[in-house]
Parts: sequence; structure tokens; C-alpha cells
Amino acid sequence: MTKYTESRIRQFILDDHPCVMAQSLVADESLEIQEFESIDNYESNKILLGELKIYIERQEENSKNFESFIAVFRNDLFENEISFEKALWKLLSNLHELDDSPWDSQTSSDPTDDKFSFSLHGTSFYIVGMHPSSSRFARKSPYTMIVFNLHSQFEKLREINRYDRVRDLIRRRDKALQGSVNPMLADFGTKSEARQYSGRKVEADWICPFSNK
Repeated sequence: MTKYTESRIRQFILDDHPCVMAQSLVADESLEIQEFESIDNYESNKILLGELKIYIERQEENSKNFESFIAVFRNDLFENEISFEKALWKLLSNLHELDDSPWDSQTSSDPTDDKFSFSLHGTSFYIVGMHPSSSRFARKSPYTMIVFNLHSQFEKLREINRYDRVRDLIRRRDKALQGSVNPMLADFGTKSEARQYSGRKVEADWICPFSNK
């Protein structure tokens, strides 16, 4: 990845992005950003899965530090949100097929379940899809990107009674940026977070294109 590409990504987050957590990660140099060949390239998916394993193994169990992993697919462009959504879930399905670890026992593998969270290497992630064609400004990134946020980090925020405050601040900033809060946002356990991953406003009868093997 070129320094210019990484600089554009960091600047996108710092320029009025509503997620204050992401901004703090940039400030703390706690973002791991890696570029991959293509979102639909199976060999590239294998490499990504391996890098995520290294990333997970580096995390300290009781650490209060936060860190996110961003997979960048700079050469992938999508005409609309539907095509990106299909590519995102194809990627996640490929990663799941390649992964030989059991699902994280702390979350559900059923995308219709309110406790669903995507698991790789036995570790749950909250997935944030971003791309230049997104209708949500907060997801309208300079390149196609998939952010892997450790589910456990959100639980840490709850443990130290910071989750509600951070969540409310992010939603206020999102409304100020776009005029409305992302209608897909919901707290874990109240509605399946699978509906949030692509960033698109999905239909009420939307069916997640993923099933646990």
C-alpha cells in the first residue's frame, strides 16, 4: 500500500467522521490497514484470513487498548450499494468456508438471531463495509474497505460504562453530518447486526445471504 492511499484513508476518518472511536484509533496509531488484490479473489481472501489470525493473536486479553483492522480493496469499484452488498457477503462467506475454527461461543452464527456477530478464528467481529458509492456519508470512503472491529471491544466499553455515551455521541454526529441517523443502527442483542454490515438501508423483509456451514 502506498503512503498516499493510507494517508487518504486516515484523513477520511479524521475529517468530520461521526465515529469518535475511529478517530481516536487514528490518533493513537491503533489502526492496522492492509491492502488486498480484490474482494472477490479467493487467493486474496485466504491471505486476508491469515492476516486476521495474526491480528487476533496480537491482541492482549485484558488490554484496555482498542484496535481495528481495515482491509482495503483499492481497485474494486461498485456501481451501487446492492452490488457492494453482494460482494461483501461473498467475501464473508468465503472467509467462513476457509476458516476451520468453531464459531465464537459468545455470539450466534444465525444471521437472523439478535445475538449474531460474524466470527473468524473463534473470535467475533462487528463488520463495517465502506465504499465510494455508499449513500451514507460515514460509509462513503475513498476506497472499498471492510473494517473488522473486535466484538469484545464493545463489551469492554459496556463494562466500563462508556458504551452508551460513545454510542449517543456517534449518533448525534452522524445526524449532524447527514441530517439523519443511520436507520440500520441498533444495539447488539436488540436486532441482528447483519443488517448493518453493508451500510445500505435494507428492506424489512431482507434475507441475509449467509449461512453457517
